Amino acid sequence: MRALATSLLAPALSWATPPTPTSEPPMETKLERSRTRVVGFADAEMDYQLMRQLGAVRYGGASVGECLALARRIKNADPASWVNEFAAAGQRQQADAAARLARQHPLSAADQYLVASNNYRAAEYYCAVNDPRHARLGIQSRECFLAAMRARGVAYEAFSLPLDDLALPAYYFPSPNAGSGKNKTLMIISGYDGTLEETWLAYGYAALERGYHLMLFTGPGQMDTLRFYPMVHFIPEFERIGRVALDHVLARPQTDPDRLALMGISFGGYFATRIAAHDDRVRALIPNSPIIDLHRYMASFVGFDPAELPDSEDVRLQDIEHLPDAAVPPQTRTMMRNLMLRLGRDSFKAAYQRLREFRVPDEALGRMRCPSLALVGEGEGADPLAQSEHFCQHVGGPVHQHVFTADEGADAHCQNTNLAYSAAVSMDWLDETFA
Repeated sequence: MRALATSLLAPALSWATPPTPTSEPPMETKLERSRTRVVGFADAEMDYQLMRQLGAVRYGGASVGECLALARRIKNADPASWVNEFAAAGQRQQADAAARLARQHPLSAADQYLVASNNYRAAEYYCAVNDPRHARLGIQSRECFLAAMRARGVAYEAFSLPLDDLALPAYYFPSPNAGSGKNKTLMIISGYDGTLEETWLAYGYAALERGYHLMLFTGPGQMDTLRFYPMVHFIPEFERIGRVALDHVLARPQTDPDRLALMGISFGGYFATRIAAHDDRVRALIPNSPIIDLHRYMASFVGFDPAELPDSEDVRLQDIEHLPDAAVPPQTRTMMRNLMLRLGRDSFKAAYQRLREFRVPDEALGRMRCPSLALVGEGEGADPLAQSEHFCQHVGGPVHQHVFTADEGADAHCQNTNLAYSAAVSMDWLDETFA
């Protein structure tokens, strides 16, 4: 034992001996593995957005180190700081990708283009929708994503779906793992602030790996549409775009109509449920989460119903910039403004009154006969959990509910912090349903 102790102490004693003076600079007395620290934001919403970005690491949409470095430079709850930092990161990564592609390194370029795309999306999130940068950031996100697909040799089609006078953005990806002939297909629609590109990162890649043809589509008011039509607002009747999307995918010769699934993410849980309630060509539904009353869902975020505000307490669009920071912080003002603009209303009260029209009635749920998988996280709050339960109790077809937990690291909204596990739950259920 004494010999062991002596051997362990020897290195320490040798360092304790005063060094012989030399011309070399003194060594650091404390060695650290990294100067990067895992530090987020005190503000809950901004911290969630950081976790959302970190979650994209699983499928190549971010790097841990860069996210933490960005967080260190961003001022807590300050949207302008967030936008500037993530936009600058996107520009740096896009330039690096282009340089690597020019030197004939397509896979390295693809990786950088994909991270750049997602960083532009993060900047787009906090940018006011009436700011000219909003559309530019979104289009840069799109262009980098498509550059990544080309550099990696991924087969895809970027096209549009017609609705009224709109050409709504959409992507189609044939699975390299699908057999010949007609095969299973997954359609995915995102929500309030998700994008086609982020949806590919979250679930699209996982679906393609498992042999699903993939169609990503968007509707009026969604982020991808705003990039080209900034004055087009959300509509309650998403079955209209659902009908067009279903017509399109079923016209493709490789689509098996008996194995056609629809997934909706965030607000897309409402959009997808509304589509399936009006169109029985959907053969399996995955709402994540199953929102059947958007007004009630959004009111739960503020803790009261703004639709019932006295007119004297309402906040009008033109008044937002004049609200003092102490009363309404910049982040809250940005989110209030964006909600009003995207619903096409000139006041906070009017926006919430408009949300009352975004519902899926019980009788419509009862008409649904396709199998459904309801996904929700235990950390999302009481109302999303209650709406998921209501969906399961009133939907007409067979239904299974999966509640993600904090122990799994997946309790957040849309399971952004454990996308691979969410994809496993979703795709395994779908495989078993279509077996």
